[in-house]
Amino acid sequence: MPLIDGFDRLHDNLRISVTDRCNIRCFYCMPEGPIPFLEREEILSFEEIERVARVAVSLGVRKLRVTGGEPLVRKDLPVLVERLCGIPGVEDVGLTTNAVLLAGQAADLWAAGLRRLNVHLDTLDAERFHKITRRDDFGRVMAGLDRALELGFQVKINAVAVTNLCEPDVVPLARFGRERGVEIRYIEFMPLDAQGLWDKSKVLLQDQMMEMLRREIGELEEIPDRDPRAPATEYRFADGIGRVGFISSVSKPFCLNCNRLRLTSDGKMRYCLFAIEELDVKGLLRGGGTDSDLAEVIRETVRRKWIGHE
Repeated sequence: MPLIDGFDRLHDNLRISVTDRCNIRCFYCMPEGPIPFLEREEILSFEEIERVARVAVSLGVRKLRVTGGEPLVRKDLPVLVERLCGIPGVEDVGLTTNAVLLAGQAADLWAAGLRRLNVHLDTLDAERFHKITRRDDFGRVMAGLDRALELGFQVKINAVAVTNLCEPDVVPLARFGRERGVEIRYIEFMPLDAQGLWDKSKVLLQDQMMEMLRREIGELEEIPDRDPRAPATEYRFADGIGRVGFISSVSKPFCLNCNRLRLTSDGKMRYCLFAIEELDVKGLLRGGGTDSDLAEVIRETVRRKWIGHE
């Protein structure tokens, strides 16, 4: 039976976190000070991740995305990517990265079979990049982007939009995308920070950003026949040059179309990024559990999925 939850949503997309570590410190995501990261033995091995992915694919999952933390800080990541790309039934493998380490790893990732990258980049201004990330790595990110495009990767840029900070970046990012053949996806600032900084008044909304783009660049047309389960609403500029997308989790939640499951780096299955409830798979993997046991945990995660966040 396919992975269908109580609201008739079909699940065919698995997000795989390979580490909780990150090499930047975006103010809306992580504190600046010391962080108690997981010990190496607490996170899943490549063999364990591959096993869970194979079971998920046997249940109908067709798309895999490697995430973190920052996945490129995980040693020998191209080895895992090659294993995931080689699972029969997998139609697409993607990776989300901040691109700080991308220039040095892009060729190996390409050789492993990866073709799609989502790069987290909120600004093209080096000073503002430092203010947001608390790191002076803007040059390394741009070098990683250049290398990925040179190799032929399909690249999307994910930009978090925060009021009174990111307004100057909306239009320049879109122009950059038009020039380089990169789709820009603007993400409304979501309440994911552990520091309690989020407030709805700090969310730069989709409608506000669209008005900026229409005023400075040109009219936007919604992409017809898009995947209704995709989190981003996509548009193209009326002159035919460039595309932008909006992930509007605050103003226009897409929960009713969600097709995603998540595997955390420490071996838990979750049905939502915002969920606190999770089911253990690491215990099964290391305690003699069968593939049938793993399949049941995945199915139970889908069965428990809520209608959506508020």
